[in-house]
Amino acid sequence: MVCGGFTCSKNALCSLNVVYMLVGLLLIGVAAWGKGFGLVSSIHIIGGVIAVGVFLLLIAIVGLIGAIHHHQVMLFFYMVILFIVFLFQFGVSCSCLAMNREQQEALLNSTWGMLNNKTKTDLESQLNCCGLLNVTDSRTLFDRDLKTCPALCKKSSSCYTCGDMMLHHATEALKILGGVGLFFSFTEILGVWLAVRYRNQKDPRANPSAFL
Repeated sequence: MVCGGFTCSKNALCSLNVVYMLVGLLLIGVAAWGKGFGLVSSIHIIGGVIAVGVFLLLIAIVGLIGAIHHHQVMLFFYMVILFIVFLFQFGVSCSCLAMNREQQEALLNSTWGMLNNKTKTDLESQLNCCGLLNVTDSRTLFDRDLKTCPALCKKSSSCYTCGDMMLHHATEALKILGGVGLFFSFTEILGVWLAVRYRNQKDPRANPSAFL
């Protein structure tokens, strides 16, 4: 049978969803490992990563079951949800690739303000830095963070700010994140295309009159 046939479309869709399931399980496992080893203590960060993993896992299960049984309703909801995820992920990936230094600083400032004190001190300890950015606009916040900073460099009075250290690698990290996001977004649009194609194909083992 040619690759454009029913069986090939079914196998391709099943394989793609198996990959999504593995990625979802990997996200859940990495989040649990990070929490277990104390790498990240914020329940919001851990919960967010686990939620993304569970969501991807559930979508993959729906797509896999729909592909195996050629279930029209499940395939319809699968391709609609996957297309919405594609639009969101494509937009975020393009934003990561286009973000300049000023926008990176603004993003860091807003994110740092939402972190609780425990998460901030964990980051300061791991990165061996104090505070976010020592600038006029956030001088009060920086002084407050400096007082509670547990980093070892504080004893030698030669600490870098965490913002400077993160911004140093932010451009490269955003390019990698944006590139990976773009890659997965195109696999998602591939999944949508396969689902649409597969829904409209006749099962050669089914009753031919069922589609008339």
